[in-house]
Amino acid sequence: MTLYTVIPLEQVFEGAVSFMEPLEEVSFQGLLMQVEPLDRGRARIVRLLDCPLEKYLDPAFSPGAIISWK
Repeated sequence: MTLYTVIPLEQVFEGAVSFMEPLEEVSFQGLLMQVEPLDRGRARIVRLLDCPLEKYLDPAFSPGAIISWK
């Protein structure tokens, strides 16, 4: 791929390589989800993997929500 631009490469590729903490798959209240561990048994929901369809509309399980799972 060739990219012709006047923008500096540092700005073009800013954020392209980021080092995220490893994500974990957990079962919480019968839902399988991918979470980003925080501190003391808390985690931030990244995405729902296996759950009933109505749970996708529940704001308590939306991406970015914080849960206590341990």
